[in-house]
Amino acid sequence: MADLWTSADIAEATGGAASAPFAVSGVAFDSREVTGGDLFVAMKGEATDGHKFIGKAFAQGAAGAIVSEAVDHPHILVKDSAAALEALGRASRKRMGGKVIGVTGSVGKTGTKEALFQALDRAHPGQVHRSVKSYNNHVGVPLSLARMPRDTAFGVFEMGMNHAGELATLTRQVRPHVAIVTAIAPAHIEYFGTEAKIAEAKAEIFEGLEPGGTAIIPYDSPHVALLYNRAERHAANILTFGMSADADVHAREAVAAPGGGTLVTAKLPDAELCFTVAAPGDHWVSNALAVLAAVSAVGGDLAAAGLALAEMPGLPGRGERRIVPVAGGEALLIDESYNANPLSMAATLKQLGREQADRRIAVLGGMRELGARSAELHADLAGPLEAGQVDYAILVGVEMAPLADALDGSIAYVHVPDTASATTLLTTEIRAGDAVLVKGSNGIGLSRLVAALGEPARDGETN
Repeated sequence: MADLWTSADIAEATGGAASAPFAVSGVAFDSREVTGGDLFVAMKGEATDGHKFIGKAFAQGAAGAIVSEAVDHPHILVKDSAAALEALGRASRKRMGGKVIGVTGSVGKTGTKEALFQALDRAHPGQVHRSVKSYNNHVGVPLSLARMPRDTAFGVFEMGMNHAGELATLTRQVRPHVAIVTAIAPAHIEYFGTEAKIAEAKAEIFEGLEPGGTAIIPYDSPHVALLYNRAERHAANILTFGMSADADVHAREAVAAPGGGTLVTAKLPDAELCFTVAAPGDHWVSNALAVLAAVSAVGGDLAAAGLALAEMPGLPGRGERRIVPVAGGEALLIDESYNANPLSMAATLKQLGREQADRRIAVLGGMRELGARSAELHADLAGPLEAGQVDYAILVGVEMAPLADALDGSIAYVHVPDTASATTLLTTEIRAGDAVLVKGSNGIGLSRLVAALGEPARDGETN
């Protein structure tokens, strides 16, 4: 296998000076993630200084480091390690001759990114690179770029933001040939004031499009006209996707599949495809349509994409479904603990209502960064809860008080202060035949509740 980077490559890309020749096979900025052959990027942050972990990184097998202070290990000395990582990411993107897809949106980014990876990798195994986890911010994006092998045929990168201007910076690093906006929801509305402002910020992804690039936007969004207008300024081609027959890529038919998921007949401008989306829910049908639009735009294999969508497993924290043993039998756990906003809450509660179960239990954590509209948007979840035929709700955190007031006895519920209390309650309440949805903003920590039922907790990033 060819080296990912040599010390000479890194020095040239970053403008730094190499202490000795070395070569690396990976890149990491968290010493806990360093494996043999990695380049460790020692960055100084507000809370800590990566230089303190140089010894640990090399003990775990690092082959070299980017540093802003000389160390007694092979390194590239630069003025600013964070800036050097960005430079390395830009150099990686410049040397890559394949096609790049950028993904953003208020909901569905990571799932769509993972589905795109599976869809493209099915036809081009080992030639597709994507950002891991939710590495989608000002550090995660250049890291994901820097990790991309030079002979990559397709790169898929997730980009997030919580302030205007952030996405414009990221997309100019990624320089996508195809840019996708999955959906717009009032996530981070605390920082924007209106959903339209969020749509404007998400539309910044189009600013980095390569000449001749394609913008892919959600036709069913109330902000489709705004997104289309912004896309026209930068894209040579625009594809819309959605359930409406007026969308360029739409579902002519979508029916429940035996054993879960959805059987879909999708119409594209130049093709028609029948396939199964393994993940249940209308929101996953929408994600799949965006995936097909992107695969088509980069000249990928649509048939292989359909097979990949049929086999794609659920993602931890984003819809993973598993059977857990309980007294007297088994229960279904739907893990949506990674994040939440009003749109994703409504979508997952709707799907919960379709589950065949003796009882439907919703464990809902507060939704963060909703600003002045927080009480209103939490209270508005009463409708989706009722529509989802929820039998019992466990509401977690102070943000959920308005929803507790709005339910007013229409649904059996308990309002608890924190995840620990919810965990104690659920582990005593859950019984055989239940379907349990766990969903909330990552800061609420509901992944710890999932961990208590047998899965490790996770860390997160930005939206």
